[in-house]
Amino acid sequence: MTGARPPTAMRGRCVGLLCLGLAGTLGVLAAGAAPRVDVYTVSGQPVTQVPDRAHVVELDKPARLDHRLSTGLPANKQAAAAVVRERLSHFKAAYGRAYRGLTRAYQLGVTKVPAVVVDGRYVVYGQSNVAKALSTVRKARSSEATP
Repeated sequence: MTGARPPTAMRGRCVGLLCLGLAGTLGVLAAGAAPRVDVYTVSGQPVTQVPDRAHVVELDKPARLDHRLSTGLPANKQAAAAVVRERLSHFKAAYGRAYRGLTRAYQLGVTKVPAVVVDGRYVVYGQSNVAKALSTVRKARSSEATP
């Protein structure tokens, strides 16, 4: 999916697929410091060229965990409850990560996937190649700095 509408929390000027927030600058990209890179997608839309420092969030992960939690349960209620409790003890950390990512996407106002969000201020929608999305941010940032 492609789109140029800025997320609610990052309203600003849009250039093609890139939305530039008004909240600050992205000097860290130009200065070489590692920016925070969050990549939002779903399991059916893989992303490529993801830097090691990027946080990849699959927004459908909670639903997939729910499915794994409830698959193949015994018909007996008490036995099923025991199986769910056992499985849940192994899934707690995964659920926590999944819902933290989902909550952050909601707070940022992410509306489409894939979405590459840089420092919570810049978003590129529709680009599954994260390296290319980051390049788009760098180019827009440098053209923004030019008077």
